[in-house]
Amino acid sequence: MFLSVIIAAGGIGSRMKLGGSKQMAPLAGKPVLAHALAIFAGLADVSEIVIAIGAEDAERCRTEILDKYGFNKVTAVVPGGERRADSVKNALAAVAPGAEVVAIHDGARPLFPAELLNEGLAEIRKDGMDGVIFAVPVTDTIKKADKGGIITGTLQRSRLWAAQTPQIFTLPMLAKAYNQPAEVLASATDDAQLVEQAGGRVKIIMGSEQNIKLTKPVDMLLAEEIIKMRLGS
Repeated sequence: MFLSVIIAAGGIGSRMKLGGSKQMAPLAGKPVLAHALAIFAGLADVSEIVIAIGAEDAERCRTEILDKYGFNKVTAVVPGGERRADSVKNALAAVAPGAEVVAIHDGARPLFPAELLNEGLAEIRKDGMDGVIFAVPVTDTIKKADKGGIITGTLQRSRLWAAQTPQIFTLPMLAKAYNQPAEVLASATDDAQLVEQAGGRVKIIMGSEQNIKLTKPVDMLLAEEIIKMRLGS
């Protein structure tokens, strides 16, 4: 199986208050993006990696990450778009023509346990499955509210999952999903949503509580602690 990995690293991370890209921010001595790349770089199943990153960070990505850490499976660094879907679409155009399966991962999720990828690949090989995503069950009670903050309903959390990345899809279905109108792409919050809207069958499998997305300053502190725990220090 020819597996391509797309790393979406175009976010500026305004909520992190870093004054720049959160993917280039230091985490345990390395840029966040270097941690995300390391997840996939050493896996035999990964054939290539394509990075979508803001134009202002492209050169730093090459010199401070790719050259420094020797990520030779990276075949292309493409410009990120205004929205996440734009970044992924740009990266998809750079994927090798022979790719069969594409895994899309957020550059701001540096702690995905690499061993879980095999479980996702096993599911995508099953007949009739167009996509597989990792997720964890929602444990909080989820309320719906109107614009004034008045509760209008309570969702049944037993059937709710918090989606993570990587999200894995067959290339033909992913290409179909990203061939939808611009307004459809603009409204999507993850790749699975686009595949669902294109008629694809997507399965959820258990992710990891450690696979956090770095969104707020406290997330960086938590990520540091998870790394220390993994190193036994």
